[in-house]
Amino acid sequence: MTQDEYNTFCAMLPAISHVVQWGGSDVWKVGGKVFAIAGWDDAGPGRITFKVSPLAFDILKEQPGLRPAPYLASRGFKWIQHFEAPGLPDDALRDYLRESHRIVSRGLSKKRQQALGLNP
Repeated sequence: MTQDEYNTFCAMLPAISHVVQWGGSDVWKVGGKVFAIAGWDDAGPGRITFKVSPLAFDILKEQPGLRPAPYLASRGFKWIQHFEAPGLPDDALRDYLRESHRIVSRGLSKKRQQALGLNP
């Protein structure tokens, strides 16, 4: 997935905002809470980081091209980083980004979810 494809996909999800921070990373948030982080450089493919369920974390952390997200996973959070080939096919990566958005949005207060039109 290219940087443009990543940003275009994330922009289509509901109630989101985008900032560039942490050394030029594209950070996407739902209700002010981060659900996806990605960074690109000249050295290789992008590094795309997203939140997952505990079961998905246990499965994905062992897959080639994926790893527990640096910093986040070391603090006990269930985040995976897609950092090299083979990693995930683009369709699967989009599914995990969509699920990360859902997981994070479910963590918002019911009032905030309602105000944003999320999770009816």
